[in-house]
Parts: sequence; C-alpha cells; structure tokens
Amino acid sequence: MPCLSEVITALDALWPSERAEDWDAVGTVCGDPDQEVSRVLFAVDPVREIVDEAVKLNADLLVTHHPLYLRGTTTVAASTFKGRVVHTLIKNDIALHVAHTNADRADPGVSDALAGALDLRVVRPLVPDPTDAEGRRGLGRVCELDHPLTVRELAARAAERLPATAQGIRVAGDPDAVVRTVAVSGGSGDSLFADVRAAGVDAFLTADLRHHPASEFMADREHGPGREHGPDRAHSPLALLDAAHWATEWPWCELAASQLDEISDRRGWGLRVHVSKTVTDPWTSHSPSPGAPN
Repeated sequence: MPCLSEVITALDALWPSERAEDWDAVGTVCGDPDQEVSRVLFAVDPVREIVDEAVKLNADLLVTHHPLYLRGTTTVAASTFKGRVVHTLIKNDIALHVAHTNADRADPGVSDALAGALDLRVVRPLVPDPTDAEGRRGLGRVCELDHPLTVRELAARAAERLPATAQGIRVAGDPDAVVRTVAVSGGSGDSLFADVRAAGVDAFLTADLRHHPASEFMADREHGPGREHGPDRAHSPLALLDAAHWATEWPWCELAASQLDEISDRRGWGLRVHVSKTVTDPWTSHSPSPGAPN
C-alpha cells in the first residue's frame, strides 16, 4: 500500500497547487503523510454527509473539489460544523485533500468532465492558461455538438445527463434557436461572460448565474463577434443555460477517480477508488410558479 505522501504527490502532479487562483485554498487539509492509503473517496463538498460516508466506507483519504476553509479560520472547535468535520476526519484517520481552481484549469479538468457528460467535443479552453504552450489548459471549454440541437434540446440533454437537482436547467434565450457551438464552465461562470461573447459560441452552459450579469449579458448578446445586429434574434441565438453548481462539477469526481485508478494500476498500488453519489446541492425542492414559461 502507498503512504499518503505518495498519493498526494501523484495528485499534485495532476493538479499542481501553483496553478490555483491566488484566493483559493487547495492542497492537504489534514492527514499523516506516513499513514497507509488503501481506499479513496472523491466528492464535490467536504460536508458532514460526505465525511460520514467516508467513515462508513472505511476510506483513508477524501478528495474534494471544494475547500473546507476557503477564507481561513482561527478555530477547529467541534462546536462548528467545519470543526466537527475536522474532528471526525482526524479521529477516523481520514486525510482530506482539495483540488479546486487548479482542477478547473487542468488538462483534463472540471470543464472537460462537464463537456464529456454532455457528449460535447472540446475544441479549446475558453480562457487559455498563458503558461501552457500547448494551449490545452485554462478555464472553461469551447465545444462543438455532434449535430445541431435547439436550445430546448440542449437543455433537455443537460437535464438528462447531469445529476438530478431541484433546480434542473434554467434557460435564457430563444428555445428554438439552433446551437452548434457551446461554451461550458463547471461551477460559477458569470465572470466569464466577456470571454463567452468573444468566443462567438451559440450557447453558454454554467452555474450560479446572477440576475444582473445575466440580464445585461442577454441584452448585449447581439454584439458578439460575427453576429448580425437588429431585432431578428434568430441571427443571434446566444443562449444561457444555468445548471446547479454541484451538478456541473460532479462529473469531475468520476474523471479524477479514473485518473487515480490509472496511476494506482500503473504503480501497483491496488487502491480502491470510489465516487460519492450523495447529493450535496443545498436546494432540496422546487415549486414551479403557476403559469410560468417552460
């Protein structure tokens, strides 16, 4: 069996911490470097339900996409839910490792997994990493469909292929517009609107779209590169598809688990690698407004 430090070295090669955003908190949160690792669990969120699952699974290492302490802390007292997570992990000899924006920018990364879940062909990064001479790393992905779909059909595919959540898929734009190219970004994506517009795609699928940025983007969508202006929006079908944050990032867990599986097989580690299917999206139900557009 490998020790934790060996497994972490392999994970750091996949998602180097120096490629994370300056504000991010990635890397190993707790764990003894010398402890043996035989079972690993991947999940999006380091919340109590996931930690309990890791305990029940008898995992030695939990790898999550979201950080536990993004803004730091002065206490890990068990009187707080995050402190209770730390106490439970340490008491059960479970290490916690985080790969967040360094996994977003990786090749392959979070948005590659999202594109794969939707059967989209990745063409290039939406926001290329300037340190990557090959032009494969970066935030988001610009993709092509295997055949044209309407916005309505693309939304239905996303609703079917991504994990089910109370939100489902929200759409802004003409549902009958034809889509051939799509930008995708796992997690919160409205900071990338300028890059989406510059990419000249037909649709953008992401999560956590806020009212004002989305409203302004839709009002200005006709001014993207190569788009005809004027009242006929059939010539400017750029649409927004807003999925649940957790749902757009969960496919990465399967991708990351397969990457560690391959490393384990190659090095003869014999790791047992699992992906949590526990839904940690915070929204639990949805009541449609009577008479709302669908």
